This record gives sequence, C-alpha cells and structure tokens, in this order.
Amino acid sequence: MKRKSFLLVTILMLALSMVLAACGGKEEDGKGDGGKGGEKPKFMSILTGGTGGTYFPLGGSFAKIVSDATGIETNAETTGASAENMQSIKDEKGEIAFTQTDIASYATEGKLMFEGNAIDNIKAIGTLYPETIQIVTTEKSGIKSVEDLKGKKVSIGAPGSGTAANAEQILEVHGMKLKDIKKQDLSFDESVTGIKDGTIDAAFVTAGAPTAAVEELSATEKVFIVPVEADKADALIEKYPYYTKDEVPSGTYKLGSTVPTVAVQAMLVVKSDLSDEVVYDITKSIFENLDKVQHAKAKQIKPENALNGVGIDVHPGAQKYFDEKGIKAAE
Repeated sequence: MKRKSFLLVTILMLALSMVLAACGGKEEDGKGDGGKGGEKPKFMSILTGGTGGTYFPLGGSFAKIVSDATGIETNAETTGASAENMQSIKDEKGEIAFTQTDIASYATEGKLMFEGNAIDNIKAIGTLYPETIQIVTTEKSGIKSVEDLKGKKVSIGAPGSGTAANAEQILEVHGMKLKDIKKQDLSFDESVTGIKDGTIDAAFVTAGAPTAAVEELSATEKVFIVPVEADKADALIEKYPYYTKDEVPSGTYKLGSTVPTVAVQAMLVVKSDLSDEVVYDITKSIFENLDKVQHAKAKQIKPENALNGVGIDVHPGAQKYFDEKGIKAAE
C-alpha cells in the first residue's frame, strides 16, 4: 500500500514539474508581449487616404519596399485618411498608418474628434514631409481671400480626415466659423469634381503639394490657391504650435507666383504591439529605399528630419534605427 502511494506521489510530482517547465518556457520565449519578442506577422496593411491625395501613392511604394525587405506581405489600403486611420489602428484593422502630426496628438490625448476615445495603441515611426494646407478654387470663382469663402459652398475634406480640423482652425484665425460657410464633406477627388461642375466653390486640401487631384483640376481649369497671409499664419502657429509656415511654389498647378500658406507634418505610425525587430526593419527599409519611390514628395523625406515635430512616443524599434544613425530631434 505504501509502495503504491509512493509511486502515485512520484507520478504527480513529475507531471507537475513538466507543467511548470512548459509554463516557464512560454514565458521565456517572449512571444506575444508586443515588444522585443513579438511574433513576426505574415501580413500587414498600410492605411493611407483617398486615391486623389498623396498618402495612397506613397503607401503603395512603401508597401512594396516593406514587402521586399521584410518578407511580410504588405498592402496599401485606401481610407478616409488621418482620423479614420487612428481609429482603425485602435480597432486593429491595420498595422501601419499615415496621419497628420496634429491628428496623432489629438488621438493620443483624447481631444477634439477623439474626446472620450483616446487611442492608446499607436507609436510613431517618424515624420515624412510637410502637409500643405491648400485652399483650392479657380480664378473664375472670384475668391481671393479666406474671408471671401463666407457664404460659399466649401469642402472641408472627407469624414474622418484631418482636413476638417485644419479648415476650422484657419477659419477661426480669420474671425469665421464653419457655420459661415456652406460646409461640404467631400474627398479630394469629389472636391475636384465639384469644383469642375460648379456644385462647390472651393475646397480645403491638406496634402503634400503637388496633389494629384489638384493637378488634375489644373489640366482643365485655371487653379487659384487662396493665401494664408503671414500675420494670420503667425496667429495660427501661436495658438496651435504644430503648424508651420509653408508655401505652394510658383509653377505648381501652373501658378504664376508662389502662394503663402501653412502646413502640418505627415507622419507614419504603427501599432504599438508590433515587435521592436519588425518595426526596426520597417523603418530601415523605408528610409533607406526612398530612391525607389517615384512620387515627387519622396525628395522631401529625409531620415535626419524624421524625429522633428513627432508629438507622440516613438516606437522603440524605430528609435533603435535612428539611434544607430545618430539622428535626434531638432531642438
């Protein structure tokens, strides 16, 4: 009887030790922790914007670069752009996303369109290029200033985009509100169609210039970009520091002279639980293969500027790449 009891206890202790060893092994492999040991995904989506903007063509180039460099099948998806992309990352509908720096800040802080809905699972890869706020109309519209938009049918961008916040803030420094215009919520392509057929008078377009949709408009119409004059730009920057002064150069859209305006920054963000290794590879592949990107904006993307104006936490994997290159944010 005692011998049987001893054997039973021995078997139970052996079984218990095997279970504990297995648990210990799972803990040590570090998988699924969203950090250094996270698993390598088989597929990733890059959330971009509308087909008439800058995010979508850039996203297509980035997707191929990342696929080739990492072996992870990566596709670019058309979306409603910045704000929608932040929500989609929260909802785990994508792994990488384009956004504006101001929208990323609103998302992580739970402000404006994210009030009561802060996004806590995004980290930055880095900034890319200025997102120029272009107030687009035609010479025949007679609109020459922001104040001239009063009472006009004006598109402020697709629902879920960051352009609406830019429009509201620019109107604000000119003593106006959204109720002072006949607001339309249209994508860049829809805005261009509306301007062409006369159903709207003007459109806010926040995108790298030149923007495909506006270039298309300039092929058939004399485009006019409404200026944001220096004093208004200064007032805007004082209240909303993520803006910078910018301009639409002469010759763009066949313009006869340079137009002063303002800009925010375009940036790339990732799901925070992607492993350091994967995000390091994504960051390295993009910033070291910009020569393979055909879009004109690629010339403005420089790794040495990628930490300037980020505004949210940088993913450790991306930070590792910048540290290796000796890149720091400008003071």
